[in-house]
Amino acid sequence: MPANRSRLSRIAVAAPAAAALVLGTIAIATPAIADTTPAGSAAKALPGTHPDWATSQADAGAVPAGTSATARVYLASRDQAGLDAFAKAVSDQNSPLYGQFLSADQVQAKFGASPEQVKAVSDWLTGAGLKIGASTPHYLDVSGTTDQLTKALGAQFHNYRTADGVLKAPASDAVVPAQVAGAVLAVAGLSDSVQKASSHAISQAAAEGARANSGVGGGGTGIAGANATTPKTLPTDPTCSEDGYGSKTAYGAPAGYEKNEPFAPCAYLPGQLRQAYGVTKSGMTGKGARVAIVDAYALGTMEADADHFSTLHGDKPFAPGQYSEVVTKDQWQHQSDCGDWSGEEALDVEMVHGLAPDANVVYVGANSCYDQDLTAALSNIVDHHLADVVSNSWGEIMHGKSGDIDPAVIAADNQVFEQGAIEGITFMASSGDCGDNSPTAAATGVNCQADTNQAQTQWPSASPWITGVGGTALELKNKAGDYGHEVSMGDQRSVLSADQKSWNPLPGFFYFGGGGGVSKDVQQPWYQQGVVPDSIAKTAADGTQSATPLRATPDVAMSGDLVASTLVGYTPAGGAYSEGGYGGTSVSSPEFAAMIANVIQDRGGRPVGFANPALYDRAGTRAFHDVNDSAVHTKRGNVVDLGTVNGVLKVRLYKIGADQGLAAAKGYDTATGVGTPGTGFFKSFELGLKLHGHPAAQDDNSQGDDQQ
Repeated sequence: MPANRSRLSRIAVAAPAAAALVLGTIAIATPAIADTTPAGSAAKALPGTHPDWATSQADAGAVPAGTSATARVYLASRDQAGLDAFAKAVSDQNSPLYGQFLSADQVQAKFGASPEQVKAVSDWLTGAGLKIGASTPHYLDVSGTTDQLTKALGAQFHNYRTADGVLKAPASDAVVPAQVAGAVLAVAGLSDSVQKASSHAISQAAAEGARANSGVGGGGTGIAGANATTPKTLPTDPTCSEDGYGSKTAYGAPAGYEKNEPFAPCAYLPGQLRQAYGVTKSGMTGKGARVAIVDAYALGTMEADADHFSTLHGDKPFAPGQYSEVVTKDQWQHQSDCGDWSGEEALDVEMVHGLAPDANVVYVGANSCYDQDLTAALSNIVDHHLADVVSNSWGEIMHGKSGDIDPAVIAADNQVFEQGAIEGITFMASSGDCGDNSPTAAATGVNCQADTNQAQTQWPSASPWITGVGGTALELKNKAGDYGHEVSMGDQRSVLSADQKSWNPLPGFFYFGGGGGVSKDVQQPWYQQGVVPDSIAKTAADGTQSATPLRATPDVAMSGDLVASTLVGYTPAGGAYSEGGYGGTSVSSPEFAAMIANVIQDRGGRPVGFANPALYDRAGTRAFHDVNDSAVHTKRGNVVDLGTVNGVLKVRLYKIGADQGLAAAKGYDTATGVGTPGTGFFKSFELGLKLHGHPAAQDDNSQGDDQQ
């Protein structure tokens, strides 16, 4: 994350039971939403709207009168307690209301902002002289001057000197007046700083370029020629293990963690992943399910590229009408800041289509990578029920050197996720590619946010209302894709020395790893109770001890390692179609979205909805492989990679299963959650059975697929 992200005050997201709503004769405990109304007052302060970088020492004085300003005012639910309760009830297999989803119109009528609320907020804003622009059922955009915002929200605006220049911000936290306090969820955009997300995908070529430019570890040395004293020498052309993990030994390489380590596997194809995770055996193709993918912008050749990729590798292209897009190119913005998301989009679409080839896919391109635009894309899906499953392969740290994530982002996203749960929509998000997201990880990690100031989790995967998807390094038995083994997604990297006799450094430095950890900002949700032990849940990622359990991430995991990569093909703007290996939890999230699409087909078209309660109910059964790094023989954890960088052959050594600050262990862990889809995954969903204690489910699912 660049240094210009917002610097905001500490956030707090509550998730434990705090209230009850009677639905029929059922009393349902609901997650609490932090009450920001000051004691003894009906007005509502908005903590975090005064950023912590706006100090008295940095104060450059009041902004000139008439300074232009904009903001986004998020609307509160007409019944927040009812929204919380109903979202939990329809998602919990212990509830009589489980699976009784509502339509988008019903959700809006029951839990959206009421017409009276919208009018009250509109009157309040226009009464202050502000103009209302774009609006949705979730928010009102306003424009005007800082004087008018001050009239509406009570806070004066000052300029502040920062490393990014002079920025304006409220000199105190904004306050919503009593008459509209219950109608306003949050207000975003009051300060000049930027809030944005990063893609969780990276190609092997881009990773090499990023590492070479960083000055850490170089790119490995080129091969000067065969070593005459070695009976078998390293090849002089790129190569990989194509007949399964470790099928080709890197003879001629110096001893690393042990002698004769294998070459890295060739980039995996969708057909191999279908075989490995039981999709082929199940006969499921995702038919009848709808999967949405949310990224920034759009690749103009996506459908043609996906069809070409599928055909090249023995799969069928999209049928007419099977793929669609929701894109507003004329509203794109911030492209120079956000960069190119084409590879991310191609990866996401091709993974969903590859693992669920008959599922309908709708690509929803946000107008930028900024948080407000991504949230708007998510809201659009819920408001029009565009899909049954939604994959998000992006995220951001919650705490940085320049401040914290905007609390308005958290409030707005959680509202969307809860409404989606009531509609039966499964939301998931990749958990990141920087291990524990600590400064140590960011110092050498190839896909980290340099702004991090502590070990932490990412947003939105830390939301209690989303399925966070972590990554693994998948080891296949053979070219067909039979499942062999998995370890956590985490790579230590060494490069071949100039004299080609040693690896430098050894052990290697952290290079890439699946995200996860325990969030100090989010209380433990009900579905993790009894599965995530207190020994994990009461210690936040940064070491902070908590008296009560906290939200642990990820929830599940799938293949995503950059060394055991996944093949992706697309046509970049102005370029030609090409293919390459990609890694990241950006691979894992669309993979799991496809698995849920297959589950929907297996359930006769019935949506899963918010999946976490069902996933945790299946923890420790054959529905999941219980990934365990300590069960791996060392030779299965080290690989040699031989490839070209800018036309020069490079040699690198990787130790896999070596994430920064995280490790996979027996039971729940913060590297892989409850595990990866196992041999009983689809069967466990066929009848929607509650596995724990249900006699019809125990014979085949009473014991997890432990790694041996």
